[in-house]
Amino acid sequence: MNALRIASWGIPAVPQQGPVIVYSNHPAWWDAAVYILAADHFFPAYESYAPIDAAMLKQYGIFGRIGAFGVDLESPRGAANFLSAGSEILSARNRALWITAQGRFGDARERPLGLKPGVARLVERAPGCTILPLAIEYSFWLERGAEAFMAFGEPLRGSELLNLERPARLQKLEDELTATLDHLSADVRSRDPARFRAVLEGRAGVGGFYDGWRRMAAALRGRSFDPSHEGRHS
Repeated sequence: MNALRIASWGIPAVPQQGPVIVYSNHPAWWDAAVYILAADHFFPAYESYAPIDAAMLKQYGIFGRIGAFGVDLESPRGAANFLSAGSEILSARNRALWITAQGRFGDARERPLGLKPGVARLVERAPGCTILPLAIEYSFWLERGAEAFMAFGEPLRGSELLNLERPARLQKLEDELTATLDHLSADVRSRDPARFRAVLEGRAGVGGFYDGWRRMAAALRGRSFDPSHEGRHS
């Protein structure tokens, strides 16, 4: 990756106190890294958590040490466990729950998004929460490395969403995320860096951001990180 950029209009309106639910599309495996960087940059006062496929968590235990919790995505019991864990996390005002609401990988241009109903049901467990849609996309611009892009949509209040029946509530969440994605995609296609702010970037495809991805990859493989030139080829 060459850089992580956020749309100038998509800076999150972070509430002074939570809890907060951030829900996004799920275009790539790298979404977890985007979550980590976004949480650190925009939500430093919050403890952040995210559900992850239980099988993947078993393979990549490092995620458990940075706020991920395992969920069986294919069973009713897993859905119940997700709601239970989410309810516990959202019981504290200094916590944020980050959710890839599609529950599967999907192209950023896919419509409809097909959000899972769990994100709409979580609101019932935390009516005082703030809910933020997060659009994520990846693209190649001028550098050999890809660019990661993100944008937050308008915040929603849990208490207001509770006035809607579950199907209408889920549709409202999908509509808001879709609109945010469409706006972000238009900016990405423009290839105009002036429309974005750099959250983190390297120099010509190498450097800080590049080494940041390499550091995480080394940790996932259980290896020590070597930033030297020789380490780039190991």
